[in-house]
Amino acid sequence: MRRALAEVVILMPFFKINNAFRPAGDQPQAIKSLVRGLERGMRRQTLFGVTGSGKTFTCANVIAETGKPTLVIAHNKTLAAQLASEYREFFPNNAVHYFVSYYDYYQPEAYMPLTDTYIEKEAMINEEIERLRHASTQALLSRRDVIIVASVSCIYGLGSPESYERVNMKISKGMKTDRAEIVRRLVDIHFERTNADLLPGLFRAVGNTVEIMPVNEKTIYRLSFAGSSSGSGQAVVSSIDQIDHVTRAIKKSLDVFFLFPAKHFITGKTENERALRTIKAELETRLKELEKDGRLLEAERLKRRTNYDLAMIREIGYCNGIENYSRHFSGKLSGEPPETLLSYFPHKPDDSADFLTVIDESHVTVPQIGGMYEGDQSRKNTLIEHGFRLPSARDNRPLRFGEFEKHVGQVIYTSATPGVFERENSNQIVEQVIRPTGLLDPVIIVRPVVEKGSFGGQIADCIAEAEKTIRTGFRVILTTLTKKMAEDLTDYLKDKGIKAEYLHSDIKTIERIEILTRFRKGEFDVVVGVNLLREGLDLPEVALIGILDADREGFLRSETSLIQIIGRAARNTEGRVIMYADVVTGSIERAIKETNRRRAIQETHNKKHGITPKTIIKAVRDITDQMQTEHRKAVAEELKIDEALFQKNPKALIKTKEKEMNHAVRMLDFETAALLRDEIVALYQKLEKK
Repeated sequence: MRRALAEVVILMPFFKINNAFRPAGDQPQAIKSLVRGLERGMRRQTLFGVTGSGKTFTCANVIAETGKPTLVIAHNKTLAAQLASEYREFFPNNAVHYFVSYYDYYQPEAYMPLTDTYIEKEAMINEEIERLRHASTQALLSRRDVIIVASVSCIYGLGSPESYERVNMKISKGMKTDRAEIVRRLVDIHFERTNADLLPGLFRAVGNTVEIMPVNEKTIYRLSFAGSSSGSGQAVVSSIDQIDHVTRAIKKSLDVFFLFPAKHFITGKTENERALRTIKAELETRLKELEKDGRLLEAERLKRRTNYDLAMIREIGYCNGIENYSRHFSGKLSGEPPETLLSYFPHKPDDSADFLTVIDESHVTVPQIGGMYEGDQSRKNTLIEHGFRLPSARDNRPLRFGEFEKHVGQVIYTSATPGVFERENSNQIVEQVIRPTGLLDPVIIVRPVVEKGSFGGQIADCIAEAEKTIRTGFRVILTTLTKKMAEDLTDYLKDKGIKAEYLHSDIKTIERIEILTRFRKGEFDVVVGVNLLREGLDLPEVALIGILDADREGFLRSETSLIQIIGRAARNTEGRVIMYADVVTGSIERAIKETNRRRAIQETHNKKHGITPKTIIKAVRDITDQMQTEHRKAVAEELKIDEALFQKNPKALIKTKEKEMNHAVRMLDFETAALLRDEIVALYQKLEKK
């Protein structure tokens, strides 16, 4: 059905860009070249675009002209969230979704033999991540105007799209069915019944109504039932109402309602029975192997865990970590590639991909895609070796790079510094050097690291330069080589009266995004970071970048890294970069040479066309809005309400809140207790800052 639908509507213009700006600079020729390449059947193309040249907008125009569903892959979840926000802006009337894996947020299941430490997979399902994932897959199965922005984890195993689509429920007004039958079908597709407030994936049945909250949205659908006019006793669906989950107001009445399963790993009775048999057979074989080797502890551990999972599957059709048995449910052979998000995209009758893939910051993303499999297998092998999983768990894995290449169709790589793979394998490389705003690549200054004569050394100098920049109303990025140095420098800047924050890999994702949003809003003036400041950050307020210890050759100070860092200052007319180096390394020399080459082209273009460079004006969008849960929003609201009391007597307020939390725990009201707990943590943080 999906393929037939795709064939019918493929000629329609699916995507429409709603943007105040028209392609400018190098963008028109880049768009034309890329579209022509796609029309000619080019498998791989590279958009070699300088930072700030609008590569995302170029790709958006390519998507609009080709009309294909598109997968955009970013190398981390922060960048993916930012890109999703931008594509939503470009395509407000189309389906743009953000897809990440639990592995992006939580530690996956693992075992460390040296310390005998077992790390269990996160059992708690993050409601917001689950909603976003289901919204992505459901959009792909129901429409063509879809853009999915995903992290690299999209190549991890996911349930079969055929099974997921097959068991969806179509409920129409006037349909002959009763409440009991609807309840039974909801349970079959893993919706859970509740008598409390509805959350995604839950339903409640009261009187002659059933209220359902789909797993992909926070809207209630109420089904009402009435007896048939014939008096036969056969009930019918008399109405379908879409209800606001907060106000309970009816938003609209529907004639038809489609409901997809609450879980991606969905199986029928036949698949379950087959899986139970084959899992049990594999368990028996594996136990014999372990017992033969005298590994009785591992055998007993595996026996207990697997039998428990089998009992759960037998009773409710599901268990925590069911994806580790995916091969048994799908009927795939050992070593066959798993179903992934890519499987949900449309395919042609010959099973070739019928969608476009854009790989953002390809110089980082491509190596990540290539390395995911080996890392996963190392972790799985350890779990299998020590009796935590059956050998078939290896098939719950990410795609190998070769498999990924087969699963995608036409690909556009985008980067300011394309890697060797993209350069050697692209059918064409399209260069985009001219920025729509006329902005030039920044001026680069090289200064010594160590103190000498009247020069106070890199720290003293970068502080003095930062203060000058701040006085002009702009902001500063300083990059260090280590996390410790980033933290120490931040503390030193604060002691000097400069508002600063550090940013590195130990900072949690949501918090990282919040820091960057506050930075753009001007709540502080300097951000100090390590590697996280290189790619994909759109910060037009930054006029100065200081690169400390630029002459320390290595990954963080390679030619590619330096060019990426330099690019962060290319969104402001006052942008400049100071490299602190006692020796001009080969990487520094090449990075400066490439920057100057681009700057010369840009200056010539501006002079020829009478263009005056303009700093990028970009609204500060808090991309955490797309990722925040209701819980976090509720905590934020409580903090607003209690602000006056906090200012009056903060310690008394915290004490009161702690009493309320303890009372909530005693009353078994854990949801309220969790809200109070997180509010107390936030209040303590505010108290420390006072």
